[in-house]
Amino acid sequence: MKKRYYIYCDESIKKGKLYSNFYGGAMVDSKDYSLICDVLEEKRTNLIKTSEIKWQKIDKINYNHYIDAIDTFFDFIQAGKVKIRIMFTNNRHTKPDLSQEHLDNEYLLLYYQFLKHAFGFRFLNPNDENYLEIYLDRIPDKEEKKSKFKKYLFGIQQLPDFIDANIKINQNKISEVDSKNHIIMQYLDVVLGAMAIKLNKGFDIVDKTTNKRGKRTIAKEKVYNHINKRIRLIYPNFNIGITTGKKDNIENILLMPYRHWEFKSKNTIIK
Repeated sequence: MKKRYYIYCDESIKKGKLYSNFYGGAMVDSKDYSLICDVLEEKRTNLIKTSEIKWQKIDKINYNHYIDAIDTFFDFIQAGKVKIRIMFTNNRHTKPDLSQEHLDNEYLLLYYQFLKHAFGFRFLNPNDENYLEIYLDRIPDKEEKKSKFKKYLFGIQQLPDFIDANIKINQNKISEVDSKNHIIMQYLDVVLGAMAIKLNKGFDIVDKTTNKRGKRTIAKEKVYNHINKRIRLIYPNFNIGITTGKKDNIENILLMPYRHWEFKSKNTIIK
């Protein structure tokens, strides 16, 4: 059977106070795509009344509507119709033997690792023809680097584990897109933004003049708290700051609806 999966990717804080290099992804089976998009777009248009849902747009007036919309998104996640993966690095972990080339290309190298490993594509049913379509938020880099990166992504299908899983990627199905035209990417932006701010203690920031937290900060924290609550309905003891456990089944990297990955490269040391 031919199966087609849409993979939407976004990124957030590059360098944070405590955690950096935030990448997020959403995976949807093409057979569920139209229904999911229709429902999510209805929430955006009729509830939040905006052309684009974004973490940065949350404020004291609309946060309750965002909570309502995120509830719907997590209904799909909890049902296994949307799979979410969040990756980040801990600033306390360093790799002293990185070359200048690695440092210059860190953003895309980490992006590649995220797409290669975070969703557990290698555990897809090999009896199916598994086609991946990858949609990337616009990459802030030179065209030469982006082209090379996409070629590497295209080559993933030639890795032994991916061949065994019967994974296929068409080169013209690796695209940079505008999130305004992709509703799933917009909801992903809210979840990713919430995690990036929480892990970097952004909700604790106070105004230097009033010594109080801003109203928008408080509103965003309420949205984060609801996201956390929904995650904990799936995994009661979920810890957002570490790699999600596999529950003694390696295939859960693919099967679990929601996972975090604290990326650590080989030879990492703790400051």
